[in-house]
Amino acid sequence: MASESPARISLENTLVVVRGAGDLATGAVYRLFRSGFPVVATEVPQPLVVRRSVSFAEAIFTGRVEVEGLVSTRADRLAQVWPTIRAGQVPILVDPDGEVIRELRPTVVVDAIMAKRNLGTRIDMAPVVIALGPGFTAGEDAHAVIETNRGHNLGRVILSGEAEPDTGIPGEVGGRLGERVLHAPTDGTLEVLTPIGSQVKTGELLARVNGQPVLAPFDGILRGMLKEGLNVFKGLKIGDIDPRCAREHCFTISDKALAVGGGVLEASLYLLRAQARTLGESTAI
Repeated sequence: MASESPARISLENTLVVVRGAGDLATGAVYRLFRSGFPVVATEVPQPLVVRRSVSFAEAIFTGRVEVEGLVSTRADRLAQVWPTIRAGQVPILVDPDGEVIRELRPTVVVDAIMAKRNLGTRIDMAPVVIALGPGFTAGEDAHAVIETNRGHNLGRVILSGEAEPDTGIPGEVGGRLGERVLHAPTDGTLEVLTPIGSQVKTGELLARVNGQPVLAPFDGILRGMLKEGLNVFKGLKIGDIDPRCAREHCFTISDKALAVGGGVLEASLYLLRAQARTLGESTAI
């Protein structure tokens, strides 16, 4: 007896909506789009994204951003979504509440907001719902959860249970842990004095918040900084210093984002194929 042929997926008709467009979300969008999925990203009106040079969220401010050859363009109305996709770009909309999901009816929804808790994503939002990091339970809030904690399980697809809990301690980069993260010294408006990608020295003035200085804690490269003019609160993460001093790291998707994006891609294909088998469907790619 001939074996049953595997279910096949028509990727070009499999719309994905990714909620959030920070650096990890951008890694997921990049992996999905390059693999053939049409992708739409959503964000809040003023994204608090530190790694702006590798985040499609920057297009909310600038209208257009390019990350490793992939362009994201701000779409101010739904009618712009499919023309933007057909132009080989990723449309991004201001949509903090996920209203576009009801309008576009995507096959896959990815929660990449990275809030460390569920801000409203439900498993019934789409045929396939995937969530990044802690705050979600696979099988309850989403069909799959992707591990975002650095270590052996980074990027792993979880089909039952939760990701590792948030430790509150930034992952180690170049031997540095929490000290590589810059925090707002007070409430107020952020004034940025040093551009992303700059080499900095210990004690160098990088920014101010309401006149209070933000200084470099050690020698390195300024890998990320929130957008100039944003209102921030005391203790908020506003920047990131990379001790490895490799400027190109500031402008390319990180190993962590690519690993997490790979997990999103794997989960999408696995769940879509599983559903197609259940329904007895087989469509050509």
